[in-house]
Amino acid sequence: MAMAKLRIAGAWSGVLGVELEEWTVPMLREEVAKRSGFEAGSINLICAGKVLKDGEGTEKLSQLGVKNNAKVLATRVSAAEGKALKVELMAEEERSTRLSRLKAAVTSLAKRHADGSLPLDDFNIELENQSGDKVQLGSETDQRAIMMGLMLHANAKQLIKKEKYKDALEVLAMGEEAFSLCNPKLIEMIDNVPILQIDTVWCYFMLRDISLLSVAGMRLSKAREGIERAHGKESSRLRLLQGGRHPEIALHLRMELLEGVVAYHSGQYEKSKQALTTAQTKYFQLQVPDEALSLLMSMGYKEHDAKRALRMSNQDVESAVDFLLEEKAKKAQKREEDIRRRNEIMEQKRYGMTPLKKPVDLLRLGELVSIGFEKELAAEALRRNENDTQKALDDLTNPESNSSIQLDIDSRKRRRLRQASDAAIEELISMGFPRAAVVAAVREYGTKHRALSHLLGQQDTNPAVAADGNANSSAMASDTIRTDTSSTEGGAGGSSGLNDVLSTDGEGPSDGNTEERDVEIEDELTGELYKRDALSDYDAEVTKEGEAINEYLALLACAENKGKVSPCH
Repeated sequence: MAMAKLRIAGAWSGVLGVELEEWTVPMLREEVAKRSGFEAGSINLICAGKVLKDGEGTEKLSQLGVKNNAKVLATRVSAAEGKALKVELMAEEERSTRLSRLKAAVTSLAKRHADGSLPLDDFNIELENQSGDKVQLGSETDQRAIMMGLMLHANAKQLIKKEKYKDALEVLAMGEEAFSLCNPKLIEMIDNVPILQIDTVWCYFMLRDISLLSVAGMRLSKAREGIERAHGKESSRLRLLQGGRHPEIALHLRMELLEGVVAYHSGQYEKSKQALTTAQTKYFQLQVPDEALSLLMSMGYKEHDAKRALRMSNQDVESAVDFLLEEKAKKAQKREEDIRRRNEIMEQKRYGMTPLKKPVDLLRLGELVSIGFEKELAAEALRRNENDTQKALDDLTNPESNSSIQLDIDSRKRRRLRQASDAAIEELISMGFPRAAVVAAVREYGTKHRALSHLLGQQDTNPAVAADGNANSSAMASDTIRTDTSSTEGGAGGSSGLNDVLSTDGEGPSDGNTEERDVEIEDELTGELYKRDALSDYDAEVTKEGEAINEYLALLACAENKGKVSPCH
């Protein structure tokens, strides 16, 4: 194999002959260290503007883009600096990997929940307006883009809470990119993108990155325009939607503070003072009076909920109580809807997917059942015909098609029962009962509970039977195999074990082509969404904002007194 030449400069200068297809970064570092007389851990290699990382130590130089006659800069750092650099590089790599996982998980979740497919999960991600009502915005592509943007924005807000502003900026940029895929006319109707702009500038400010000043000014200008468009002049539309309440004050406070900061660093001191003074007025407006807070807490409300209600209601106690009662009613209604939807999803999973991977339409199923068709038969007809009611009706009223559907249902039913029965037999055998006795009991009694009771009864009269059953009887008592699989009432009311079996027939959700999922990241994303509500974007503690307002008003006062800013820093 031909040798390539690398031109090394820095800690050691010269030309090295290497085999690019064989050499790794650690090998190159060792060779440079040997020739320079320094420790390998103190050598840092840079090629084409990129730091050459060790990685797992198996990647060849050619795979990293190093070519013949390439120039490599070998810089020397102390052992401690070298270790710190390695830790930093590893952290950066881990961060980059996590961001890639996050983007992939968001894309997967949005695709599954926007295209109407049968959910792999036991929940649906749906869009709501500020009143908490479900909304359908634009096309499937628009829905998917908005879902992705909202999930990424929610994740970024959690990072901001944890003061991980650099990471939050990366996620906010991804969220902004997702929203950009949506129809601009739809984006103008909602305030999510303007709020994302404000959160982005807040991260700039918390990182004290003055280099982004011009970008910050443009973002804030777009945010103000977008909020006015979505909320109406002086928030008139929002006030109408929220029954006269003032949820937007904290949002405007942060925006005006940031406008004041940008104006200050641009030398526009009068504009800065005006923005900061307005922000300070809103800050005082959001300070919850002790008496009002005590009164609400004495009624049994938690401190956080009471403060939120008072801030949203402009410190009016009566309005705050109404708000708390409304919120309680909304949460109760949401819980009921979640349970109903979860049961619907489980029922749809039992019927399986259409050829285009869609669930059986339960409304259309209800129509067919209401005119006298058996539920499971009607569900299979709809599944086969991609939820086309007329085609399903034709199949149901055609004796030959009807008979074919019924035979398929019976065949699958027998297979399900056999699978469930086999699983029960193996579980009972694992408890120490003889195989022959278990098989006979399950076949005779049908359910795992009854078979177990029979086996334990045999044990009482026959000491030779394995004695391990008692220890497990209480744990198994509530776990049954559901034999009445033809039951059409209750949807997902059967045991979870049987429903798992039902979804493996080839027509169900587990058809062998299940996409790979990043469950950890998906759970994190959906957990964040579950904790949020329609007003979460407006609910903010403003302690940091108050400190920043005081800081910049002091700088302005100093500038007025001194005629220049620098001595006041």
